[in-house]
Amino acid sequence: MTGTHMSQVAPPRECLGYGQPVGGVVQTAFVVEDLAAAIERQIADCGAGPFFRLDHFLRPGQVYRGAPSRADIALAMGFAGHMLIELIQPLDEHPSVYREAIARRGYGFHHFGVGARDVDEAARAYRARGFVEAFRAEVPTGGEVIYLDGGNGAQDGFIELIPVSAGMDAHFTAMWRASLDWDGRDQVRPFL
Repeated sequence: MTGTHMSQVAPPRECLGYGQPVGGVVQTAFVVEDLAAAIERQIADCGAGPFFRLDHFLRPGQVYRGAPSRADIALAMGFAGHMLIELIQPLDEHPSVYREAIARRGYGFHHFGVGARDVDEAARAYRARGFVEAFRAEVPTGGEVIYLDGGNGAQDGFIELIPVSAGMDAHFTAMWRASLDWDGRDQVRPFL
């Protein structure tokens, strides 16, 4: 081919053990009113599962919109194919990115998780494009996540930068492997 219609071959992308690309969407998340009911719907309606549940996620040093945050959530993660689905239930009324989304448009889609080798460097690139930091917290798989707001707050959903580490990749890949030959039993399992 010649001229402006020449196709270019993109360089190969680094992928996580469960098939999603580093630097791309590695997770889709929803804020839910009832975690158990949401898990049941994902299993019945989307064939996702099993789900790995964490009953409390309130980390020391978490920050919401520049101030210390005391918001606690329960969460569950499971796979539908190669997509990691996160379900998040707020457990209190403290200000948070989750309560912000519910107040703005109700329960439902909350964020896309993007895998980043260096979340602070990736956040700088997003900030250069007009995004602002909405939330930051340490995570059990290592490092800190950063939620970014593209200007519409919870209206369009957030971007969560997820630190890609050996521990994160191993943990999420083990969850994905559990989904491959899942027989529908043990639908909810411990997160860690």
